[in-house]
Amino acid sequence: MLRATHFPPIASPTLLVLRKCFIPILSISSFPSYPLHKLSSFSAFHSFFSPSRPSLPSLSLTQLSPMLGHPHLRLSASFNSESSYGDNREILVQHLLLKEDDQKLLLELQQRIAGGEDLSDLAVEYSICPSKQEGGMLGWVRKGQMVPEFEEAAFCAPLNKVVKCKTNFGWHLLQVLSEREESLLKDIQPEEFHAKMQDPSFIEEAQLIDVREPEEVSQASLPGFQVLPLRQFGSWGPEITSKFDPTKDTYVLCHHGMRSLQVAKWLQTQGFRKIFNISGGIHAYATKVDPSVPTY
Repeated sequence: MLRATHFPPIASPTLLVLRKCFIPILSISSFPSYPLHKLSSFSAFHSFFSPSRPSLPSLSLTQLSPMLGHPHLRLSASFNSESSYGDNREILVQHLLLKEDDQKLLLELQQRIAGGEDLSDLAVEYSICPSKQEGGMLGWVRKGQMVPEFEEAAFCAPLNKVVKCKTNFGWHLLQVLSEREESLLKDIQPEEFHAKMQDPSFIEEAQLIDVREPEEVSQASLPGFQVLPLRQFGSWGPEITSKFDPTKDTYVLCHHGMRSLQVAKWLQTQGFRKIFNISGGIHAYATKVDPSVPTY
């Protein structure tokens, strides 16, 4: 039986580590001065990701996952026809991975699960996926983010039922814990954002987040934004869903739009439903919309 402790706290920065195979990640090259021991909370093993999604920057982690370098990744998905969300669905997945020749162990674990043992507990002990450190939790995933065999099995699996599938990595025992409607993440041009800012109710109703560092904000800023410096992620990351409402429209700003895009993708994994990245950052806003805003 699943226990509450097996559901990851949605605001935890370590949750990104659990989703090593699936989530969009922050590139080390984007933040050369960011402390690496903190950046690890953003790191992701990206072996189940399709390389054909160029908008998702990735880390080079060739020594971290036995799943890297898969030659046959492609966009493909099959969905449970009984889902009320149809194609616009995200699922919360945990799994256990075994070597292809571990047939005896696979059968034993299936029997133990049928007898009432928990998949997450068994993943900690037996899985060869790095996600074993967190009970096999892979987090919320969407259409087109996984290798075909795993994706088909996951999106067709009944909720809470443990099913098996085979990929080039080995045998998986996987369990879909929950499902929800897919969230929205899109760029918004500075001109469109400026138009919204002219409505006084916009600043009151929308959530505005500036992820630049304090020294940057002191040089140029926009009204209404709450500053959450990326280097201080360890202090605000775990409390993000208590400080902000995931159901409200959320706008993210940085200098040129790269850091904000990465944080926007992270917010999406934390359950935020509508996230807008201000394209080009405050620099584009200053040059295209409001010359009174300093550039640096």
